[in-house]
Amino acid sequence: MSTTDATTTVPAGTTGAPLPAAPAPGRAGPSVLARLLRVRPLVAVASVLAVALLWEAYKLLGPDDGWSVGETRLLPRTTDLAMPHTWEMVARLAEPVSGATGAEPLWLAVLRAGGLSLGVAAAGWGIGVLVGALLAIVMQRFGVVERAVLPLVILSQTVPLIALAPLVRSWGAQLELGAFEWQPWMSVAVIASYLAFFPVAVGMLRGLQSPDTIHVELLRAYGVGWGTTLVRLRLPASVPHLLPALRLAAANAVVGTIVAEVATGMPGGLGRMILEFANFAASDPPKPWAPIFGAVALGLLAAGLVALLGHGLRRYRRVEVAQ
Repeated sequence: MSTTDATTTVPAGTTGAPLPAAPAPGRAGPSVLARLLRVRPLVAVASVLAVALLWEAYKLLGPDDGWSVGETRLLPRTTDLAMPHTWEMVARLAEPVSGATGAEPLWLAVLRAGGLSLGVAAAGWGIGVLVGALLAIVMQRFGVVERAVLPLVILSQTVPLIALAPLVRSWGAQLELGAFEWQPWMSVAVIASYLAFFPVAVGMLRGLQSPDTIHVELLRAYGVGWGTTLVRLRLPASVPHLLPALRLAAANAVVGTIVAEVATGMPGGLGRMILEFANFAASDPPKPWAPIFGAVALGLLAAGLVALLGHGLRRYRRVEVAQ
């Protein structure tokens, strides 16, 4: 019986292992660029550098007064007050926060504020995930609840946080539960959970409804109850939908935390620091950008930490579904 040779024939009188066959025509290996794009940290660094280059290019080529149509400004000014150079903003992080003796470096102040905001955002994310998951399970179980609650869940995201934050703080301050005392950070966590629960509720509901009808009917034919079907079939099937929703909820929790810190006046966090440093825009233009960079890094860190959950659920994570 003849077989197809996978190696090149070695000439007579020579020794050594057979030479590998030449690559099949039309099937070239991946290019260097394709291999580099698979390295996620390298892609992240390249993205940051691309944004910095775009910033500097617009600052160099754009008009000093920006571009406006009537009274509407479409592009920002390119003056040093409005757009400091990227290297000036980075260098400012290593300088003291203020001119006071013994003042800590700006990066350390941003790091402290970011740690406080991260803790509050984590609390809000946990509350939002719990509420969103419970809503999704109830809506999947009862169709009438889905038809009644899902439109309200979507409508809830149209309420501006800047108007909701003072109300939540006022309601929290009026709570009296024995020796329990409502803390300012709790109002911020509640507002953060308000943004975090929405993607979890919608994404998990889609995941719980994703199993094929034939699989659901098979379990029903074996007399399996709703609870067992939920644990054995629907929850594992929801993981590809749930993981992107959890990452989005983490980013939403960070945004909600920073906005709520500004609206409620909670001290110590990045939101309050952004508000305070905005007063230095004229005298120290790079300084207000430091807490903004901290907020961006905080959002990326929160999404990255949640992404680690995917490694623990990799047996169910075949294909993630974009939200």
